[in-house]
Amino acid sequence: MKTYFECISCFVRQTLDAVRLVTEDEAMQEHVLRQALHEFSKMDLRQSPPVMGQRIHRLIRKLTSQKDPYRGIKDRFNALALELYPQLKQTVEASSRPRETAMRLAIAGNIIDFGVNSQIDSGHVHEAIEHALTTPLEGEVEAFYEAVSQASSILYVADNAGEIVFDKLLLEQMPREKVIVSVKGFPIINDATMIDVRDTGLDQLVKVIDNGSDAPGTILEECHEEFRRHFNETELIIAKGQGNYETLSETEKDIFFLLKAKCPVVAKHLGCRIGSLVLRRSDRVRTSAGIYHEGPA
Repeated sequence: MKTYFECISCFVRQTLDAVRLVTEDEAMQEHVLRQALHEFSKMDLRQSPPVMGQRIHRLIRKLTSQKDPYRGIKDRFNALALELYPQLKQTVEASSRPRETAMRLAIAGNIIDFGVNSQIDSGHVHEAIEHALTTPLEGEVEAFYEAVSQASSILYVADNAGEIVFDKLLLEQMPREKVIVSVKGFPIINDATMIDVRDTGLDQLVKVIDNGSDAPGTILEECHEEFRRHFNETELIIAKGQGNYETLSETEKDIFFLLKAKCPVVAKHLGCRIGSLVLRRSDRVRTSAGIYHEGPA
């Protein structure tokens, strides 16, 4: 997916959000913003938005000497998600369609995205859970689980801290001996890294690797050899979140994208409304019938 003009204003907002997390010094904030604007002027709009996102956040970390500006946010939402997890697990177990409910809740966790919205709080998470359980799901749930059942190996490309606890609900419905989960190799926005994996106990459920990258998506040429090997050799890919959709939507692999459409550019690209719960198979294998609408769990 290319970068659109509308993405630029989001980059500016994201720059200010990030630098304000680490300093109240307006002179430093202005310096970072001016440097970021210079980077924007050199953008190649044919590249995906996470390419520029990576450059922006590298710049912010360098200029502010903060290696992980979102660490406190990640810790807070990991704790919130772990607090919610027992009740969410009960919701799945009590559902007449537990596999679909687990998927809905995994997508609900995608609301924890500080690249899109820096004002997220626990109230937004609770609203996302309620919304996920009652709104139509745009995708083919049974086709997803059939593909999971038939695949000999699965790579689950995770997205954000906190969200990975919601992912556990979906992973518990899958043959976990076939699954490897990947997270980011280095801090980028509030994306999950191995610190978050250990803090949430995800590594007690499935094998987890990092991708060696600090991009807010999956830029394959930026990832280390182990991840690329798994990506190339794995039969089925499951990719969470907008950043992974933006970077992998044109990749020649069998990929299921799971996300909440949170910005107008991505929603338009997907052909859905903002706020939609999306399960989308890559065009390489998706049937010509298009998107199906599943009812509430």
